[in-house]
Amino acid sequence: MMYPNITAERAKRKMSLETMARNLGVTRKTVYNWEKSGNIPQSALEKMSEMFGCPIDYLLGRCEKPAV
Repeated sequence: MMYPNITAERAKRKMSLETMARNLGVTRKTVYNWEKSGNIPQSALEKMSEMFGCPIDYLLGRCEKPAV
């Protein structure tokens, strides 16, 4: 798994691949591929950051999630 923080944030919210895909305007398979192998467009990362309330760097595993 390339970006486990994305998967973890989705799981914490009990959000299915289908729901996340719908929120991002892509297919379920696209979200699955992003979580497993990367190559996520910047625009999608920005939407995920807003959706999950965390920095893009955290989603990509570059930093720890800041305390709320």
